Amino acid sequence: MTKYRFIFNYLTSAVCLLLVSTFSFSQNINKQFSESIAIQVVNPLAIDRNDVLVSIKAEQLKNTSFNADAFVVMDGDMELASQYNKTDEDEKGLVFMIDVLKANEKKNITLYYNKTGKIVRNYTKRTQAELSHKVGGRFENREYIGGEFKNVDYLRVPPEHKDHSWFIRYEGPGWESDKVGYRFYLDQRNATDVFGKVKPEMALQKTGLDGFDSYHNMQDWGMDVMKVGKSVGVGSIATLYNKGALRVEKTDSVDCRITENGAIYSSILTRYFGWQVGEKKHDVSSRLSIHAGSRLSRELLTVSNNINNIATGITKDKASKVITDKGNKGQWAYVATYGKQSLNSDNLGLAVFFKPESVNEFTEDEFSHLVSLKPEGGKVEYYFLAAWEKEPNGIKTEEAFRSYIAQVAQALANPVQVKVLKKK
Repeated sequence: MTKYRFIFNYLTSAVCLLLVSTFSFSQNINKQFSESIAIQVVNPLAIDRNDVLVSIKAEQLKNTSFNADAFVVMDGDMELASQYNKTDEDEKGLVFMIDVLKANEKKNITLYYNKTGKIVRNYTKRTQAELSHKVGGRFENREYIGGEFKNVDYLRVPPEHKDHSWFIRYEGPGWESDKVGYRFYLDQRNATDVFGKVKPEMALQKTGLDGFDSYHNMQDWGMDVMKVGKSVGVGSIATLYNKGALRVEKTDSVDCRITENGAIYSSILTRYFGWQVGEKKHDVSSRLSIHAGSRLSRELLTVSNNINNIATGITKDKASKVITDKGNKGQWAYVATYGKQSLNSDNLGLAVFFKPESVNEFTEDEFSHLVSLKPEGGKVEYYFLAAWEKEPNGIKTEEAFRSYIAQVAQALANPVQVKVLKKK
């Protein structure tokens, strides 16, 4: 009896301590922040959603006294990881993460802030975007001799730079979540590649420091898991021309900027000037982004001079099976592959998602499974992903991958609904 009384007293004390701590935390938030705004987030789907990125555009907050330098986002007494994007013009504003949004759930969130001043909140880094090139050396016959790598936020690609010039670390910019990493070749190839990860920690900052070949073998963080060659890799920018996919190869100039490198959201802006397609030239703006807890990369393209199609897709591999879906009002369309197609000879799933109404045709060429998309006002949007079986809790069967991409397609067609209700 004494034993049970002791356990009861211990549990009672623990609950009381938790309540006091929660109350104290709430009191502290109220002391730190004098203003607040109520936000409602709704899941329109009858399925749970995990690792949800909620976005509130800057214009939705412009009629308030919101201060982007001193704020915190709360779900009741639980603080949510958040950041304010100031440089990404396509996603400028507040973003925050909800771990789980249950089926058809309506969740009330509070945005606390001060009208002035600065209060920094620190969160676990779950995304990253970076660009690193050599400085202190020189180009000789299109190869960069000497120097050391330095991370930069902006690079206008020098005309001497081509593939394997040893100038840019892992040959281009990289972006990653806690699930997967990506890079694209910032040279005449302009194709996207995949870094499979075996742990959630950020890995790009230590990738390629010891040369271009190390990441083609298993490292402590993972490895390059896909062969690109002459294909579109996964989700690369191209156009159908002369019965094949023409990547963004011949250009007048290219520049690249890291527009966000945050804890929960990161993005890269690349501008291609004078992309040569036959007798015409096009300027292309590409915004790639990724958020915490997601394998999805979002591609937002703006293309000038009335290009008639943008093509993208996935590299061909004899070890993989092709999966396509034309989509409908309730889900986006997609092309995908699955099988033992990784460079580690194990299972890798690849997929590209797009709006059904944007599709010209599903097709292929010698190197890639392709989809041709119709620009609307010169704009194209699509998403792509890679799912390697060696990820923590990775997808290990074709059946599981098919189920996963069907859910992703449904989620893209039914985004969470966000309302800025009122100032509290």
